Amino acid sequence: MEELELVDEVDLQVRRDQLSFSNKWQWWDWVAPDKQDMDEVLQELMESFPEMQYWLRKIPEVHSNYLSVRFMNGDEPVIFGSLLYAVKNEKDSERKENQMFFYVDQSTLVTLNMDNNTRGIMNTGERAAMLNQCDEAKDGMFVLFRAILHYYHVGMDHFEMNLRELERKMESRNARTLMDQILVSRYELLYWSNLFIPFSELIAASKEAYLDEIQDNRFFRQLQHRIERIERLFQHYEKEIDTLISIDNATSGVRGNEIMKTLTIVTSVFTPATAAGAIWGMNFENLPLIDKTWGVVLVIALILASMSGMYIWMMMKGWTGDLLRVKSSQPPVDENKRPTSVRKG
Repeated sequence: MEELELVDEVDLQVRRDQLSFSNKWQWWDWVAPDKQDMDEVLQELMESFPEMQYWLRKIPEVHSNYLSVRFMNGDEPVIFGSLLYAVKNEKDSERKENQMFFYVDQSTLVTLNMDNNTRGIMNTGERAAMLNQCDEAKDGMFVLFRAILHYYHVGMDHFEMNLRELERKMESRNARTLMDQILVSRYELLYWSNLFIPFSELIAASKEAYLDEIQDNRFFRQLQHRIERIERLFQHYEKEIDTLISIDNATSGVRGNEIMKTLTIVTSVFTPATAAGAIWGMNFENLPLIDKTWGVVLVIALILASMSGMYIWMMMKGWTGDLLRVKSSQPPVDENKRPTSVRKG
């Protein structure tokens, strides 16, 4: 079976950025690439934000997706956790994995170890304008997570391109190795689907934290709609792969039946020759026609007549159709007329 595309981790560089937006909230964008830097960062953040101590102490222990909703003083909601995501900016580029930690309350968004590529996206004019329109830190978090979902659109575009090529191969020649390629595609879809789970969880956590007030939040709704788009893509591609597997199984079953029928016909046709060879090959002296000069000609003639009769009889029964013809007589679909789709983040 083919292996999935290799995944590397992103390269991180030390950063200590503190950004302010609309004079209402701040974004602390810090990066600690190694353990020593991480210890220093955690200590500095504890001194600056004593209320974050629970989250900061959890960071060294978390190596997977993590999300928690808490209420400071029993009233003010905060959301913090860890996000594993894949950075893939172009369809043909190699994806890289990254783990980012985040914390958000009403006036502060803290991100730890966000990758440079996502930072570049957030610095574009479009995203910068959106950040300046945010009234609270949670709105900035919604804008950030929506930008990260751009990688999933790129990943789905690359996945769809490979899937269409696989469908063309299956249509033209359903080779034995196609099942391996289908399974590779299924694992690829499973990879992206597993990475996508935290985004759906974030939507539920935001509703838990902010209740009804979040329903009219523009940035939350934009993130929610993008998540719904990707969820529909996952559902569609999962059904498509299941269909390909069903087609391959059905084709394999039909081919197996045709092979068995063909072998049965060949065996039946040669049964008279086998029987004659067994009889006249026995070690006896008084076998019929064995002492005649024309005996071998007569036996061969009887064998050929029996074989022909057997074949004609099966043909009249309709059992000797085009068993070995696998390819359809219909003309192949014009590849230039195939529908294609391109998603933009």
